[in-house]
Amino acid sequence: MEILRFLFYAFLLYLAFRLIFDFIIPVVRTTMRIKKGFREMHERMNQHTEQFRQQEIHPKQNQSNDNQSGGSDYIDFEEVKD
Repeated sequence: MEILRFLFYAFLLYLAFRLIFDFIIPVVRTTMRIKKGFREMHERMNQHTEQFRQQEIHPKQNQSNDNQSGGSDYIDFEEVKD
């Protein structure tokens, strides 16, 4: 009887060990990676939003900086009505 009880508890301990190391730990690791990915994506989105806001606030300044630094042949166009 004692041997059967010992084997039963050993089997339960083995199942608990397998559950923890084959299921729970990988799920926790995957969850942490996904949260980190979402956090990084959110930070990048906030950076792009901030850049867009800066361009909206100072559009003339950004255009003049782009024209000077780029050295392109872009000419501002204004429509003239007769």
